[in-house]
Amino acid sequence: MHIARDHTPSEAETLDLEERRAPRFTLLIRTAKLIIEDRQYLCVVRDISMTGASIKSFHPVPEGKRTALEFPTGDVYPAEMVWQKDGEAGFQFHTPIDVEDIIMATGEYPKRDLRFDVELPLQIEGDSLPIPAQLANVSRQGGLIHCDTALAIGQPLRIKAPGLPDIEARVRWRKGQAYGLVLDTTFSLVDLAALIDRLHSRNARAAPNPACRQPAATARQST
Repeated sequence: MHIARDHTPSEAETLDLEERRAPRFTLLIRTAKLIIEDRQYLCVVRDISMTGASIKSFHPVPEGKRTALEFPTGDVYPAEMVWQKDGEAGFQFHTPIDVEDIIMATGEYPKRDLRFDVELPLQIEGDSLPIPAQLANVSRQGGLIHCDTALAIGQPLRIKAPGLPDIEARVRWRKGQAYGLVLDTTFSLVDLAALIDRLHSRNARAAPNPACRQPAATARQST
């Protein structure tokens, strides 16, 4: 006689069952932000389900404890990277998401171009002498700068900075010392991703190493 035995699914079996129940949708050229700690990178979501997603990255994905994916809708989904290989990476969401919202691109800002926060001192060239400014964010077609010198709406500008190609732009709006720019040329996905990664890497190298800082008490004793 065969006696049926109770079978309690293991954690691995449960996760495998959940993955099979979560349908996957192929998303071609669906750009998104890959947020790692306080840095934002450009990526393309290849496919997605309620439990995870795979992306195409244009450079090795940096390591970090806090990771999330942000879509053009403005929705941010905390996730954990589970694999990375040959310019692609897989992420598991911390909680299940509504895939339909992403597929239909609904949300508060469904048509908003992705803007990536960066830090870059630059020079603005126009009708007068070069003007110092600070680049605060950049997208494929625009950017945000902070400048102490007053700029006019519609004013044409040429932006120059180390590691940045010469950019022709015009002032679209202003609010105090903040100016929104529209670029005369559009960054390709590859060029924008490379620029963002380069700026983050440069800023990380320029940041002081806490391990190299001498405690104040020690510094006073050595003088």
